[in-house]
Parts: sequence; structure tokens; C-alpha cells
Amino acid sequence: MSTVPENKVVYFGVININENNRTIGAVDIWRNVINKKLFCEEKRLGILEIVDYIGMPSIPEDQEWGVAINRNRNGKERWKLVKLIKNGNFSFIDTDDETTVNVNVIDYKIVDDDWWSFLVSKNINRSIEITNEENPK
Repeated sequence: MSTVPENKVVYFGVININENNRTIGAVDIWRNVINKKLFCEEKRLGILEIVDYIGMPSIPEDQEWGVAINRNRNGKERWKLVKLIKNGNFSFIDTDDETTVNVNVIDYKIVDDDWWSFLVSKNINRSIEITNEENPK
């Protein structure tokens, strides 16, 4: 690891993603000790692929890490780590790595018939039951 202060990143916590009281994945969270920025990575049970970037995943200043959950699916393909905008129309690539999903976002929350979301920053070191939309903070 570099001795440059901007690169002092430490493991900060995890969010366990549960469905019917069974863990189906997790979001690992790191934090820069100098500027407090968060870095996140999704871990799906049964998925062994490596990511296509080197280093900590970055996020633009005007976005927040979030987890998007599909209301109509079950299992590990139901959720996705995303970089949410504050307000407006938002697109992300679905869990199949091909399909583009278009949703509306209000105050960093997905407002859609098929998808809902929660912010990573408000749920660090928690287990989130994604069958209950009232569970996350």
C-alpha cells in the first residue's frame, strides 16, 4: 500500500444480504481514514468471477453507494451494488451483466414498481433481510 495519505484505506465493515433468513451475499466496505470516503464491493454466494478493475472501486462525488433489490426475483440474482444519483432518471446494468435497468431516483432511493434500494452508508455492519423493505435504515 502506498504511503500517500490519500491511500490509507482500511476495512470498515460489511452488510450481509439475507433472503428468508439465509445469507445470499454481502457488501464489503472500506473507508479512507483521511477523507472518510467509502469503497464497496459486492460478494454473491456462488459467484467466483474477479472484477475487471484494479484497486479500490471509486465513486463520483455526487453519487452514493446503494444496493438495488428486485421485488420480483429470488436468490443471488435479486440484488446489485450500484452508484446511486441523488435525483432523476438512473440506469444500471442488471445482474446478468447485459440488461440495462432504468429507474427513477428520489433522494438516493429508487422509486420503481420492480426495484427498491437502500444506502450502504446507513446500514454498515447490519444484516438486511431483503424480503422486508422496512428493514434497512
